Amino acid sequence: MSEPVPVGVIGAGRIGRLHAKNLRQIRGARLAAIADPRLAAAEQAAVGNGARATEDWRELLQDDVIRAVVVCSPTDTHATIIEGAAAAGKHIFCEKPIDLDVDRAREALRAAERSGVRIQVGFNRRFDPSLGRIAELVRRGEIGTPELVRISSRDPHPPPIDYLKSSGGLFLDMSIHDLDMARHLVGDEVREIFAAGSNLVDREIGRAGDIDTATITLQFRNGALGVIDNSRRAVYGYDQRVEVFGSNGCLTVGNPTPTSVSLWNENGRSSDRLMDFFVDRYAESFVIEMEAFIDCIRVGREPTATGLDGVRAIELALAAQRSLQERRPVRLVMERPRERLGP
Repeated sequence: MSEPVPVGVIGAGRIGRLHAKNLRQIRGARLAAIADPRLAAAEQAAVGNGARATEDWRELLQDDVIRAVVVCSPTDTHATIIEGAAAAGKHIFCEKPIDLDVDRAREALRAAERSGVRIQVGFNRRFDPSLGRIAELVRRGEIGTPELVRISSRDPHPPPIDYLKSSGGLFLDMSIHDLDMARHLVGDEVREIFAAGSNLVDREIGRAGDIDTATITLQFRNGALGVIDNSRRAVYGYDQRVEVFGSNGCLTVGNPTPTSVSLWNENGRSSDRLMDFFVDRYAESFVIEMEAFIDCIRVGREPTATGLDGVRAIELALAAQRSLQERRPVRLVMERPRERLGP
């Protein structure tokens, strides 16, 4: 068996710590280093991982031992780090979005293409066992031709206002996962998008220039339709549901709970509360997506969630923003799903 792939993690926030922890579980990987401008955070994430800690992510790129980097830093640093990692010949896993500006994202991905390195975007829901099974059954034709996809994605509570101010807004921060999943499940590009939004949860979110509740309607090139609803507040827990309706049937995924036990008595029926947040609901998917990234490096395979998929999702999120602002449907022109980004 070949040696494990040495990996460096850039960013020791919540998602960076999660990926660092998961890399310890993956047989084909070795966590080599963690970088964060807050050295104490990097050192804390490295404890028990056998990795070194540094304040400067550039040190990871200068390390000839490290073959890949996992980019978990703030969004406005992603494109620069991708370009640096590509120049250093490091394979790249980048959390979404690649950038808040689609042209800047394309520039970074062209650098990766020119260098010949693999790049995978952190659309972890593609790797969720249940959602992955739905995608597999759709591809096999088990429900015929997909005609309608419905996605509900609702957080139990909004993130801090300071985070929202730099997140790019609900569409780029939250809906982007659902936009990617809709496109992934239908297997086609979106032709038209219409978004509506409101501030129903927290007035501070509105003062920060964002919305907290939204619906997005999609029409794909093949005529299939998509409906996404998002909310920053679901008092009953992290609500994640998907339905794909086709010419020969329907596929659904509901909300998992810590146990499948239901209590029936004179007061009615009760069961476990929904999981608290995405780290719990999608815990398995984060491990599987990192395993897939390492496997791409080891066998030279194209990632399931490519850089182009990342660009497409940004385009859709920005089109949703434009639709909301202009209060009209927005037409999109997109080429084939697997096109290259060009020279």
